[in-house]
Amino acid sequence: MFRFRQRAEEFAMSLLLSILLIGVAATVLMDGWTLLLKRLGVATLDYAMLGRWAGHLLRGEVYHAGIARAEPVSHERAWGWALHYAVGLLFATGLLLVAGEGWLQAPTPGPALVFGLVTVLLPWCVMQPAMGAGFFASRTPTPWRNRLRSLGTHGVFGVGLYLGACLVP
Repeated sequence: MFRFRQRAEEFAMSLLLSILLIGVAATVLMDGWTLLLKRLGVATLDYAMLGRWAGHLLRGEVYHAGIARAEPVSHERAWGWALHYAVGLLFATGLLLVAGEGWLQAPTPGPALVFGLVTVLLPWCVMQPAMGAGFFASRTPTPWRNRLRSLGTHGVFGVGLYLGACLVP
């Protein structure tokens, strides 16, 4: 019984470390991509707005006409960045649940890229409507440009999921 428990604990620790490595690697690559976009003059999400939305969510306010016009919350930038990385870890967990242990032992780019692209549904269908941008950025001045930018960013995240998995020992 002791040996089984020890193996189970080792497996759990290994899985948690894998999730951490994959999620952080993918999120860091995504952040590098958005930094490049910003330097090229392309507008990207300010994670302080994510923190602001989360702060208002804790007060029971889910939807906003425009999150930038909502009252600021204390430490919103720090909260936004923390939530951004927490979501990256959550998505890494989801990938491993879908792709399985076999994929983790011999990762291939396909499942990670597809999963990364699918994650764009969270901002399109939850975050953007809640922050006042509408479903699929429909209330923004350039919805198709914003949709393609989001899709590209989440594609980069998918590449990061694959590269992160390649780093797992």
